[in-house]
Amino acid sequence: MVPSGSISVGIDASNIGIAGGATHLVEILRSVSPAQHGIEEITVWGPDHLINRIETRDWLRLCSPSLLNRSLLHRLYWQQYRLTGLAEECCDVLFVPGGLYLGQFRPFVTMMRNMLPFDLEERARYGLSWDRLRLHLLEWAQRKTFERAAGVIFLTRTSWKVVERRGGPIEGRTVIIPHGVNTEFESCPVTEEAHDIGVTEDASFRWLYVSPVRLYKHQWHVVQATAMLREQGYPVELDLVGGLGTGEEELRSAMSKVDPDQEFIQVRGRVPHRKISKLYKSADSFVFASTCETFGQVLTEAMQAGLPIACSNQSAAPEVVQDAGVYFDPENPGDIAEAMAKLMEEDGLRREKSHAACKRAKRFSWDRCAHETFNFISNIK
Repeated sequence: MVPSGSISVGIDASNIGIAGGATHLVEILRSVSPAQHGIEEITVWGPDHLINRIETRDWLRLCSPSLLNRSLLHRLYWQQYRLTGLAEECCDVLFVPGGLYLGQFRPFVTMMRNMLPFDLEERARYGLSWDRLRLHLLEWAQRKTFERAAGVIFLTRTSWKVVERRGGPIEGRTVIIPHGVNTEFESCPVTEEAHDIGVTEDASFRWLYVSPVRLYKHQWHVVQATAMLREQGYPVELDLVGGLGTGEEELRSAMSKVDPDQEFIQVRGRVPHRKISKLYKSADSFVFASTCETFGQVLTEAMQAGLPIACSNQSAAPEVVQDAGVYFDPENPGDIAEAMAKLMEEDGLRREKSHAACKRAKRFSWDRCAHETFNFISNIK
């Protein structure tokens, strides 16, 4: 349904980071055809690092106010006291993909991008700390945002249920729109020879885990599982890719005990996005051990690369991966090791999961995401 008449849409990208949120916005703006949704013009306000990534279009206005290139407090001040007037001059509806908006413009649509503030068990991992207080404040601010929004976009049904379980039904319109995945990761269809490499004496089996090091990502449990497999005689190697964060101490402790010289486990840290696709294509399988996930963009990338996945059985991961994974308890290294061993040993299972990954990846398209997102926005009153 295309709304009667044309409208203008504003996008508040003041709280978009450099990773998944930025990729989402860049890709949907690249893929959308505004006229199909009765949209005449789209205006984006964001910091330089994001604005410079967005491709120019005749219908697109890109704005980078100086305050958005400064601290968080400056960005919050701009959103609270400057954005309303700017949006009233040029917008019929405002889209806030960052999930946090306490300004006065109406109507606005937002997204639920971060499940961590709503997960009490995960918050408890942080003890009495600033991180835990920050998550508490984020839950309050995001809940207020959702209550005042005319529409809320969720990435998975799992995240929708978690928010409503914590705060009750959302009064505005809601919709589930998964992210897409970039074609640069595509290695489907995978050849039969690739499935049959298995565990051999001549070559190691390479596992890949892409995620920032956080308490809820449990990289150290995957390290322990990998060490168990080595002790059992499996020639296994593990690449850990992602910036260091709240789980760094646990990871370093585990590494010091099982592989202090990084002989079979590589802790690569943050890798530029343009280089990560090569790591997917050189891996034999993917492992993912998160206990709190809104969506899991790296899972779609792994499936796009045709990788069979040893996957956490918690949070939104099973909803995203479905039959492309072998599941485990992410807080049990022995269970993780068992799932990894199963994929290494069974050629038929690896072939089955790889084909399922390729098939599943086709459901995650930026064209589809852009169409559904702007169709939802354009029908907000």
